[in-house]
Order: sequence, then C-alpha cells, then structure tokens
Amino acid sequence: MKKNFAIFDMDGTLTDSMGVWNQLAEEYITGLGYVYSPQVMESTAHLTVLDSAAIFVEHYRLSKTPEQVAREINALMEAHYRTDIPLKPGARTVLERLAAAGVKMCVASSTSPELLDICLRRLGVRDFFQFLLSAEEVGAGKDRPDVYLEAARRLGGTPENTMVFEDVIFAARTAKSAGFQVAAIYDTSSAADQEALRGVADCYLTGWEDPALPGWLEG
Repeated sequence: MKKNFAIFDMDGTLTDSMGVWNQLAEEYITGLGYVYSPQVMESTAHLTVLDSAAIFVEHYRLSKTPEQVAREINALMEAHYRTDIPLKPGARTVLERLAAAGVKMCVASSTSPELLDICLRRLGVRDFFQFLLSAEEVGAGKDRPDVYLEAARRLGGTPENTMVFEDVIFAARTAKSAGFQVAAIYDTSSAADQEALRGVADCYLTGWEDPALPGWLEG
C-alpha cells in the first residue's frame, strides 16, 4: 500500500555520520582524562544525547551535570555537521521522488533539532521536510515509540499510512511494534545486525541506490 507520509532518521540513514558520533564520544571521554569504555557507549545507543550524557556522568563520576555534558558533546559534533558530514549517496534522489509524489516527510532523530537543521541546510535538503523532531523533545529515546507517534501526528498521518526509515535494529523494532511499516537501510555502524533488520523491515535497502527501491516507491 502506498504511503502518504514518511519519517526519516538522520544519522546513519540520511547521513553518513554514525562513525563520527562513535569516535566523538571516545574523544570526549579521553579528553577529560578517563579511559574510554566501548561498553558504556553501546549501552547508550537507544538514548537521547542528554540521557547518554547522564550515563557518562554516572559511569565516569564527572563533576558536571548531564546538561553540561550534552552541550559540550553537541558543540563538538556541531563542527562536523557544519563542515564534513555527507549525505548518503542517492538520498537526495529518493527525497525528490517522494516529494514529487506528494509524500509529506519529516525527520525524527535522537540528535538535537538545532544540529539537525544545521546539517540538513548545509546539505541542501532541509526544505524536503515539514519539520525536524528530536527524541529529546518528546522525552523518550527510540526504544519507545513516542517520537514516531508524535511525528506521525504532526504530519497528519497515522502508523498505518506512514513509513519509517531507520538504520538500527532497536529503532526499527520500536517503529514496527507501534504499527508503522519500516524501511531499513544499511549502515556500516550496524553491519552486525543486518539479518535482524531484514527480518523486521518491510523493505530492506542496501543503500539509497538499491535497485529494489524504485519498484517499492511506485508500489
């Protein structure tokens, strides 16, 4: 069934930025003089930046508030969004096709809306989206459906007529369990979860230039 609305994740889905996020966390923690723990980063994958910051404060016993840590991490990431985060190949063409077909679109991300706007404007695709929504604004990470449900509501849609585009398994499962159809797109940061993503997704894409995509768009 053709969808009238689409919700896009940004990092790892529209943009090739997950590797930068992962490296940035390590740089931030080691820059404070602590030994970086990859396990701590893995435990924050489903959280907002603010909630992740709270984990960092607790684990490393930082003499900062979660809000301070979140601001400092976002400030470091802002430089990348302003300069060198690329759009994934073929993403613009897909957005153009969906817009031409009258599909209303938005971005729902764990990243702050200010950073989303900076990046998407630099890449020249901000105007494809009705609005940008952060999980921080709804008070829940993507392990809960709040951000997807709120995004669909603001678009004027429902889970039944809205497609969610995601690159990570926990987010895809959340959207699927909330009644959305899910299109999963490959990202190197979640390469180990591709079989699980194939099992959850209604449409699995190796990239935005996947030959399967045109037929699906016209379905």
